[in-house]
Amino acid sequence: MGEKSKSKGGCCGWFIAFVVLAIVVGAIVFTVKKKFGHSGSDKAAPVPGPPGAVDQKYATALKTSLQFFDVQKSGELVDNKIPWRGDSGLKDGSQAKLDLTKGMYDAGDHMKFGLPLAYTATVLSWAILEYGDQMDHVGQLDSAQDSLKWITDYLINAHPSADVLYIQVGDPVADHKCWERPEEMTEARPLTQVNASHPGSDIAAETAAAMASASLVFKKSNSSYSSTLLKHAKQLFTFADKNRGYYSESIPEVQTYYNSTGYGDELLWAASWLYHATGDDSYLEFVTGQDGEDYAEWGSTSWFSWDNKHAGTQVLLARLSFFKAKGISNSYGSGLQSYKKTAEAVMCSLLPDSPTATENRTEDGLIWVTEWNSLQHPVASAFLAVIYSDYMLTSQTPNLKCDSDSFTPSDLRDFAKSQADYVLGKNPMGMSFLVGYGDKFPQFVHHRGASIPADAKTGCKDGFQWLDSSDPNPNVATGALVGGPFKNGTFIDSRNNFMQTEPSTYNSAVIVGLLSSLVTTSSVVQSFT
Repeated sequence: MGEKSKSKGGCCGWFIAFVVLAIVVGAIVFTVKKKFGHSGSDKAAPVPGPPGAVDQKYATALKTSLQFFDVQKSGELVDNKIPWRGDSGLKDGSQAKLDLTKGMYDAGDHMKFGLPLAYTATVLSWAILEYGDQMDHVGQLDSAQDSLKWITDYLINAHPSADVLYIQVGDPVADHKCWERPEEMTEARPLTQVNASHPGSDIAAETAAAMASASLVFKKSNSSYSSTLLKHAKQLFTFADKNRGYYSESIPEVQTYYNSTGYGDELLWAASWLYHATGDDSYLEFVTGQDGEDYAEWGSTSWFSWDNKHAGTQVLLARLSFFKAKGISNSYGSGLQSYKKTAEAVMCSLLPDSPTATENRTEDGLIWVTEWNSLQHPVASAFLAVIYSDYMLTSQTPNLKCDSDSFTPSDLRDFAKSQADYVLGKNPMGMSFLVGYGDKFPQFVHHRGASIPADAKTGCKDGFQWLDSSDPNPNVATGALVGGPFKNGTFIDSRNNFMQTEPSTYNSAVIVGLLSSLVTTSSVVQSFT
């Protein structure tokens, strides 16, 4: 008995020692992991090469999402790919002797609102510039460029002189009193402009950003068109800068629809794109000098959207710190670092395991900021996150510091994928919020053209029978990204629930950008020119 008892006590001692050692080792591993990153190493990942293996899920979703731009087109449709759409808006701009027939309708209505439309063009341009090789790899680059040009053709014509920009086609009050197909519109389509007497720095600068970024897209394939875009971009930026004011103060009627909360962010956004397009240091001086001090909100995180361009500007200018730091004068270095540090703060707020993670998210991990069109913010945030991830990968930057913790490019990419996957069906509803993708997607999209049979003859008022119909839409608004779920994950698929079921053209720009980034992996270009 004595020998057995001694042996048992020795075993217990060794077991306790082993447990203590395991706890100590575990604590050390946890501390090292926490200090050096979630991948356990501060060594940079290899730089990706040309586009590689395709993730078919995202490739299919990208092809689907691009089709909504065709659904939204106004004007004489060339090579129309949507069987239930036809020519519309053929007299738009005629009262001012302008051709404003192109462009795209804003959402489920038939308005052309300049601020979100220009933002659509800027974001789509950015997506093409960063991920055009990946779009091309899955056969979608031509479609993206064609849709972009459909918008920029309109924007060029909407800027007939240096200090005049037409920013709206249609009367939203009258438009929203009708439920009809765009091909059947008969009501008046008034025009709205900003000018030196009624300034709109926000909308003029956003349009300048659209023109400048698009000029880079078409620089090699259509140099004369690119030059035209750049000329308009420079003029519009000067107009916006010299005639400062809110367009929604100059034109109070727009406040109900696309009210602007500031113009400083658009001025910085436009100057950033003009620097990328021209290499002119005066634009860099603008964003890092007094206007940067006044408007950049360095150190403050924000949500990238049609109204707020701060986070987009911070990421876009961080590109310079990643790839062009040696070629830039030291006088701009401090300002650029302020943008980069703020971009880092934005990234840290998005990562769910970061000590500074935002609380603006659902229990399922979806970024959630507002009930109305709730998906715009998670998709736009994911787009910025994956761009930043690819900047880190291509520049061989191994880690992103978030207070005492650190994260890798793959952590940012995983976050971006989580948001995309939620949109595509990995959510409590088991529903794809991208119309036409997957087996289950919204059937009652708040969209006039999709809800009315193509052969129906309806006027302004009698078309409301289709709004109130209990039948699913007869036409599929393929590629539409609907507004999205409430914070508790619920979604009511009803045509009259426009808060959740109405798509928008600008939503399509950010989902196209996000999906383009995820179809495969490749290094980003170090310069757009």
